[in-house]
Amino acid sequence: MDDRYGHDVLSPGWREAGRTVIPKQEATRDLVVEEVATGFCGAVVRVEKNIVTLEDGRGKLRLFPLGSGFLIDGEPVVLVNPTMAAPKGRARTASGSLAVTDAPARVARASRIFVEGRHDAELVEKVWGADLRIEGVVVEYIEGVDNLAELLAEFRPGPGRKVGVLVDHLVPGSKESRIAEAVARGPHGSQVLVVGHPYVDVWQAVKPERLGMTSWPEVPRSIEWKHGICESLGWPHDDQADIARAWQRILGRVRTFADLEPALLGRVEQLIDFVTVN
Repeated sequence: MDDRYGHDVLSPGWREAGRTVIPKQEATRDLVVEEVATGFCGAVVRVEKNIVTLEDGRGKLRLFPLGSGFLIDGEPVVLVNPTMAAPKGRARTASGSLAVTDAPARVARASRIFVEGRHDAELVEKVWGADLRIEGVVVEYIEGVDNLAELLAEFRPGPGRKVGVLVDHLVPGSKESRIAEAVARGPHGSQVLVVGHPYVDVWQAVKPERLGMTSWPEVPRSIEWKHGICESLGWPHDDQADIARAWQRILGRVRTFADLEPALLGRVEQLIDFVTVN
């Protein structure tokens, strides 16, 4: 007959019977979590002496003790100190390529990659810089694409002297798409490749989660986009120095290709392939 009082309460595991086990999660940098008691949501920026520092999308910092009381995507976790994993195999660059150590300096190729602005160039350098130096590819920023045809005429692309161009907001019907189509039909079309991402600005190519956001703010067309972004996030935006500091804050959250949107990753890799294959 059934034992109305159940199993032996002193048997192994009796304390855990029926309990919900909350998973442990290492507090790795840029992990986005929510602290339950305060509702504060931010990315991990530092862990010291069992204290985790979180930074939200507005740049506000809060310190919390490691342990329970955190959520990831609405699910409870126990934050623990990150472990230092031993390196496995060959090291990789920020782009995910195998790192080449002690490689001799390579003379720059005649081919070039053009990007629209300084921020584009800095982002490409941070993620693909090691690869580009190995390949001998120089990245130049051209301050917009309105004068791209004139720049190409001056550069004179040809065999072994290709140009890859990375364009912001390359979507059907845009000014950028019309310029790209004109270049493709022009005299240098076979030696020039214009590709782009759909974002208004390269800032948006950084995953919003890296800044503690679920998505980038919407900015009305009547407001200059970068100023509108800074205003939405509560960041200073009075002058160009404020915009530059905002970009450095964003760029500081980028460490590898995993911090960027696939729509940018594929286009940059495509350009590198184009200018390095004869």
